[in-house]
Formats: sequence, C-alpha cells, structure tokens
Amino acid sequence: MDQKVASMSQDTNGAGASETWVVPEFPRRVLMDLRTDCNLKCPMCIVHGSTEDPKLKAFLRRSVPLDKAKKVLDEVMAARPMLQPNLWSEPLLAKDLRPYLQSAKERGLAVAINTNGLLLREELARFLVDIKLDSISISIDATTVETLDKVRGITKLEKIHNAVALMIRVRGENPLPRIGVSFTVQDTNKHERDSFVAYWADKVDFVRIGELFVDGRFPGMKVDGERRPCPSLYTTLALHVNGNASICCLDGFGETNVGNVFERGVADVWHGPELTEIRQHHENGEWDKVPFCKSCDRWASYDYEEAIEGEFLVRRSLEYTYYNRIDRLKNWTPDLVVDADAMASVRELAAE
Repeated sequence: MDQKVASMSQDTNGAGASETWVVPEFPRRVLMDLRTDCNLKCPMCIVHGSTEDPKLKAFLRRSVPLDKAKKVLDEVMAARPMLQPNLWSEPLLAKDLRPYLQSAKERGLAVAINTNGLLLREELARFLVDIKLDSISISIDATTVETLDKVRGITKLEKIHNAVALMIRVRGENPLPRIGVSFTVQDTNKHERDSFVAYWADKVDFVRIGELFVDGRFPGMKVDGERRPCPSLYTTLALHVNGNASICCLDGFGETNVGNVFERGVADVWHGPELTEIRQHHENGEWDKVPFCKSCDRWASYDYEEAIEGEFLVRRSLEYTYYNRIDRLKNWTPDLVVDADAMASVRELAAE
C-alpha cells in the first residue's frame, strides 16, 4: 500500500498538481552495481575518472554475491520495478551478469542496461535478445575519434559503432531489446551534439542527450522556480555491492548510507527512518540538513515536454532530451518508465 507522507504541489512524477507526495510500497526503479569496475577512465566520471582518488582504490573490483542479488529480486518482484544492473560501473564486467539478468527476466521484471559497449560480443548480444532484455543504451559521447579521445580517453570509435550495429543485427525483427545511444554534453564535445543526433536518430530506437553532473550539480541546467522535494526519493533505490543504499544514484561511492538491504531487506530500508528523515527534510525545505542534496539541482529535471518533430517523439527535460523514433515506439513498454504519464502519447503514436 502506498504511504502518504506530506502535502505538496507536485506528485512523484512531476506530472502536475497533487495534494500529496507518496512513497510506494517498493521503489519503482532499483539500481544496483553488480561489480565496481570499469574498462574506461572517462575524465567526466565521478567514480572511475580519477585513478589517484584513494576512495577509488578501496572501491574497485568488489562484487555482489549472486544469492544476495537474487534475494533482492525476490523481495521486489511483486511490485515490478524497473531494474538497472549498474550505477557508475560497467555492467558487462560483472561475472554474474547473465544469471542475474536471467533471474530478473524469469521474475517478470523489466531490465535496462547502460554500457560503453566495448565488451559486447555476438554471443552476449544473442543472449540479451533471447532473454528479451528490455533496453540497452550504449554511451558514445562523440562523432569523431579526436573528440572521443578527449571525452573518454580512447580512440575506438569504430569499435563502439560496430557494437551498436551488432546489437541491431542480432535483434533483427525481434521487438526487444530497445536499442539506443547516449551523449553527455560537456565543453569538449558540445560542438558535436547536433551531428551526433543527426547521425544516430534514424539508426537506433532512441538517442539520449544528457547534461554533465560535476561538483554536486548539473551546471548545464538552467533552473528557475521554487525548489521542491526531489522525485527520486520517492521512486528510486540505489544499491551498492555491499547492500548499502544511497540517497540517490549520484552518490557514486556510497557515502550516504541509508541502510543495508542484505541485512534489513528492501522494504525496511525503503521505509526506514533514514530515508524517511531525508524525505521530511526535503518536504520542509531544509536543504542544509541534507549536505549531499544541498546544492544539487536534479530535482528540477523530472518534468518533460513532448513534441512531434518529423519522425520522432522528442521528450525534453532540463537534464535530458530523448529522440524516440515513432516507428519503434511499440517496444517501449510501461515497465520501462518510472513516469507512467509518459506512456500516454507513446501508446497513441504506436497505435497509428
């Protein structure tokens, strides 16, 4: 049963007027690192970007025991949240990725993967198609080798392009997975933003353009209006390999521990005193009492505007812009979105 917590001006989806903020029985989205490792050291990454960070040295190459990961799946399966098997690490490095994904799909859960694509091979691609993975997004962030080198520290642009092509070829006429590419805007690549969209928009199901998170905020977002509680506190649970939950997924090193799901269970942590207190501080406008949230502006990024632009359904928020091919909307299911209101136009367009 949903728990009403406070009178507010927005609902948890940021979709319009509502009298209450609601904490659902279980989170609508669960993110969990299966392994803390990455095969890239992108300068923009708050976790793996600095190889000299002492926090990283203590953090690397730890994994979630598969039995504990499955226990989390068992706890949340009735609520059917969307799962993402990584936070800031590369999911394809997890040794138990396949049995974890298989277990999640056997329980009827939607799974979305964000990956750099460098480890994608035909056997793995076929596995993802066979289990009906719901979505895979490959991060590229550049249209030229020179810019890729600056943004991600590699020159393997062709290899990443080949990974996307492999995924599309192996999927064939199957509806799933939904295949997309992503681009995080920063000073070193912003001149290629438009050419990136133009190159990929008719090749994949969706293109995602996102703002960069740095120094506790999104400097590319122009926020106005009165601050309100962050919707992520009411929708998303971010879990680390040791079972600790963070305030949100932006806490890459898990420094804001609000409870351990391996010890207490998901429901107890989700409704526990730690997260409840943080939500109350947000509802009371007491941002100074939550240091991690004090300067963060992601709370403003959950409202989307939609427009039909040519052959695309374009959804824009302050943080993200999604270019969705209208002819590929039938593989975008309600289980893939936290904001259920987003599906209204999708269903209408997909039916045409």
